[in-house]
Amino acid sequence: MSPAPPSPTVEMPSSVTALGQARSSHPGMASSACCCSPAAVQRRLPILAWLPSYSLQWLKMDFIAGLSVGLTAIPQALAYAEVAGLPPQYGLYSAFVGCFVYFFLGTSQDVTLGPTAIMSLLVSFYTFHEPAYAVLLAFLSGCIQLAMGVLHLAKQGFLLDFISCPVIKGFTSAATVTIGFGQIKNLLGLQNISRQFFLQVYHTFLRIAETRVGDAVLGLVCMLLLLVLKLMRGHMPPVHPEMPLGVRLSHGLVWSATTARNALVVSFAALVAYSFEVTGYQPFILTGETAEGLPPVRTPPFSVTTANGTISFTEMVQDMGAGLAVVSLMGLLESVAVAKAFASQNNYRIDANQELLAIGLTNVLGSFVSAYPVTGSFGRTAVNSQSGVCTPAGGLVTGVLVLLSLDYLTSLFYYIPKSALAAVIIMAVAPLFDTKIFRTLWRVKISPPRCLVLECTHVCRIDYTVVLGLGELLQDFQKQGVTLVFVGLQVPVLRVLLSADLKGFQYFSTLEEAEKHLRQQPGAQPCNIREDAVPDHKVALLEA
Repeated sequence: MSPAPPSPTVEMPSSVTALGQARSSHPGMASSACCCSPAAVQRRLPILAWLPSYSLQWLKMDFIAGLSVGLTAIPQALAYAEVAGLPPQYGLYSAFVGCFVYFFLGTSQDVTLGPTAIMSLLVSFYTFHEPAYAVLLAFLSGCIQLAMGVLHLAKQGFLLDFISCPVIKGFTSAATVTIGFGQIKNLLGLQNISRQFFLQVYHTFLRIAETRVGDAVLGLVCMLLLLVLKLMRGHMPPVHPEMPLGVRLSHGLVWSATTARNALVVSFAALVAYSFEVTGYQPFILTGETAEGLPPVRTPPFSVTTANGTISFTEMVQDMGAGLAVVSLMGLLESVAVAKAFASQNNYRIDANQELLAIGLTNVLGSFVSAYPVTGSFGRTAVNSQSGVCTPAGGLVTGVLVLLSLDYLTSLFYYIPKSALAAVIIMAVAPLFDTKIFRTLWRVKISPPRCLVLECTHVCRIDYTVVLGLGELLQDFQKQGVTLVFVGLQVPVLRVLLSADLKGFQYFSTLEEAEKHLRQQPGAQPCNIREDAVPDHKVALLEA
């Protein structure tokens, strides 16, 4: 522990700027710089931007965050492997490669790559519970994502800008509900609950009487401890160098405990479970045994030998069908949406195209160690963020922990109660449910536009189909009490619209004239141009 512990409000590390904003400060540099220039190399290897300024303070925070994420990632990986219809070890095989790849290529300090619930469901649907299909799907989807990254399909202004703020907020809020409620069954000790969301809700309430008291009490206690530790961290006074050494040490001890609250609570729950195990009575559902041994390094299976013969590569691809496109795009959208959500929350920027390259390379390399497709994990990213991570280096701790668990440490995770892990996940994702945006969106929607100005300066010609469409548009707006006006119509276009004699058609030469006219209207009432109000040049145009 350093002699001068940090204040509870952690200042945004300069690596955040290096991770995102440094690349966006000179938008023209990317096109003009040589592909081998230092700036281009730094864009492709974001680690070069923040590693030179890496500090011991960041190391401590990244270690705590990586440990917290690792303690969450291991049982989650086992559970998600079951969702994917694969043996449990395949979840762990998929949980560590992204940690190391993202260390070099990631542009977000918070994101962790690994198996997720949505991706596991897709893998189950498209790979028929066959590990060979799942591994091949990881390889092929990774190749597609890498190709998309090389072609800059995720570059700003092309594809991912269509993921607007309401879409991201909707995704994060829906994911919060899905992930949070998905942990209720573990919090209450219910087993054999359907993984489909609506069936899960139904069966959870149907079997609420089967709640295990031990799991429910432990889960609620863990949630309470996490909440108290979080509030303590948020209300800690800042530390000053002139404070006595004992005060600063105490401050550092409390800060460390509150920052590592996830790992601390999980360790406490495991100790309680072990104490009951010694007495011969176990009131909790435990994580249980984890398969040991590192995965073999080998090429993805391009064919499968079954009792009925050999399934060729072409047949495997045909069997997966649209899954190649669906998994590739879903992996991209889910990961970038998660990255954007946490970048917005923690005030930094990401490079969407670089994120795509990181996901693609993770899936390609993961297929060589029998991993199935992965993407950005919403729940573990929330744990990572709230644990105080500073850089992608926290993923190294998580990756090493998963590897050690595969080879040596599986017995240490045996006694972790699932209810404690459920409490960690619920408390991590709960703050990401944005309640304010729903009120704002509703007000923007109970407040409909009074008028609409259609700027047509660059429209040089229209045909009969366009005239019909505009006529229907005018009618729809009139029914809703919205005034539609046209600005900057070229003479050929204006001639056609005047000849069509559209009801309610209004036009102005400039935007200023339109705004002046619309401000004079008391409300959003349908406005029809009378015959005597038609400008003189309309007659001239018709006669011409």
